[in-house]
Amino acid sequence: MHNSIPVFNLYGERHAWPTPDLVHCESIEVRSRLHDWHIRAHQHSGLFQILYVRRGSAQVQIDGRRGVLQAGQVLVVPQGCIHGFDFEHGTLGLVLTLAQPLLNKLAGALDGGIGALSRPCWSEPERDATGPQIGATLDAFDLEYHGDAEHRTPAMEALLTTILVWLMRHLPVTAQPKPAPTRNATRHFVRFRELLDEHFREHRPVSFYAATLGLTAAHLNVVCRDVGGRSALEIIHERLLLEARRSLVYTTMQVGEISDALGFSEPAYFTRFFKRATSLAPMAFRLAAGSL
Repeated sequence: MHNSIPVFNLYGERHAWPTPDLVHCESIEVRSRLHDWHIRAHQHSGLFQILYVRRGSAQVQIDGRRGVLQAGQVLVVPQGCIHGFDFEHGTLGLVLTLAQPLLNKLAGALDGGIGALSRPCWSEPERDATGPQIGATLDAFDLEYHGDAEHRTPAMEALLTTILVWLMRHLPVTAQPKPAPTRNATRHFVRFRELLDEHFREHRPVSFYAATLGLTAAHLNVVCRDVGGRSALEIIHERLLLEARRSLVYTTMQVGEISDALGFSEPAYFTRFFKRATSLAPMAFRLAAGSL
């Protein structure tokens, strides 16, 4: 463990976005081979990723969770998630990286779909005739992306929308509230999450975010429940807890340092907050995570 998590545009790169598109597509093997098939824990700011394994497998760690990504499965990595991979040598597949503004544009037309894509998760292996569908669509996108045919941009956006719809239908967290959220609600929710990423360490109340969005606190709570399935305060606390877990799992910061970094006035307040949410004291959580 260490005291900071690397933040990359694409893994191993810190230079500017490599193409004029707001999306990047490359094979798993091209980048992973450069790193002996081991991608250490890192995160991306403002980027959303989709990984598809066509052949082979990968040991996955993402925000403290561990699992195996197998052939035919798709993994969603929202912006800011700390993730790393140990790929089986020779693994084949694709990595799709979308800049957050493009994701917001596409998801905004999907009646609240952004709420289903805000947490890391992966698909279950498909057992019927629809299984190859996502792989074929990703291959079609890869071909379009690396070509220069007429109407390339709208063709790519159409394929990306198809991919996002598939994810919403097949990922385990995609149950949508009824009635479906309006586009305005989705837009407000996206902006709320962006503001939360900027200000969560300041422990701002719900009223601050609501006022910034031009809403009442009650309206913001309705938006959060409709799109995100939780109240605004629950989402604020989840964001703090997520950062606390990341710091405990991926850094060597002491509890007092984490408490200060997250804006708590006393380590004891932070410990109570963390234990109430996880049933474990911070150091006990670190030890348990290290034994996985």
